[in-house]
Amino acid sequence: MLLNIAIDGQNVDINVPDSMLSEARDFFAKMDADLDKGYQMGRFWVENPDGEQRCQIAADKLVTAIENENRNMATMMSAYILSKAPHIESVVVDSGDEIQEIHFV
Repeated sequence: MLLNIAIDGQNVDINVPDSMLSEARDFFAKMDADLDKGYQMGRFWVENPDGEQRCQIAADKLVTAIENENRNMATMMSAYILSKAPHIESVVVDSGDEIQEIHFV
């Protein structure tokens, strides 16, 4: 599967092997368990992030992974997004915006 990330007009494609969606199930469950406790999304505390918010959180971590050239984490965050919403083809991020402004296509 391929996920495109548009960051301030630059496009990055992350190739996520289909097998990763099932192989990383334990990692995704741990991430969900952590998010069940709430998460600071920019200026706002979200008690129990919904599916879209969880994808926004993962997308924020994905951007950080790309900036730090951490391909493994970028692939894992892409896989998490695709596991939650397999219909997503692209993540659109403007670095000046809040995490809640991350959009999915």
